[in-house]
Amino acid sequence: MAAALRARIMAGDVLPGTQLPPTAQLVEEFGVSNTTVQKALAVLKGEGYLTSRQGKGVFVRDRQPHRVQVGIYSPPSPGGYSHELLEVGEVLPPTEVAKALRIEPDGSRVLLRRRLLRHSGRPVEIARSYYPLELVDGTDLAEPHRVRGGASRVLEERGYPPRHFVDAVSARMPTAEEADLLALPDVPIIRQFRVAYSGNGHPVEVSELVKGAHAYELLYHVSV
Repeated sequence: MAAALRARIMAGDVLPGTQLPPTAQLVEEFGVSNTTVQKALAVLKGEGYLTSRQGKGVFVRDRQPHRVQVGIYSPPSPGGYSHELLEVGEVLPPTEVAKALRIEPDGSRVLLRRRLLRHSGRPVEIARSYYPLELVDGTDLAEPHRVRGGASRVLEERGYPPRHFVDAVSARMPTAEEADLLALPDVPIIRQFRVAYSGNGHPVEVSELVKGAHAYELLYHVSV
């Protein structure tokens, strides 16, 4: 039942602000027990799809899923996006990152920049971006501060401007840290594993982008 109601809400078949039918009507419609209805409603409230109004009933959330514009860089703006830098330093890359950057598994280190992206003050995304040291050593990216124009500007100045990227999108449950930073209920996250390439097909950046699956959508613009 929870899955059916969730699908209707996400499809727009049940509009924001709509009051759900009484429990007895939901029991009849779905052919389930009163207990099952209450458990389903509790799950959807926890995920943020429904809200209770004391003395009035249960309503579909007013806030629509936040559509995240897919791109290399989201510039900060008043009332829009803001970036909080969480970590900058040299690390041993995870195996999938080393393969994507075409780095031999010989203990070579890469630069990690970990950030929290907010929109209108609300945490939207955790980004972990990895760079080959030879590309970013001595640049703004290696410093523990925000970079004007983002990584694209720095990489372009080093002669490796990102020309395209490839996303592998999957879903999984969040780590404890991810759930805390993104203030998530008990829901999966959307994970984008992104590899950015320069004009000659050389990988220059690998990013793991994580956001809550319950409240966010990815918006792609693809030319045909």
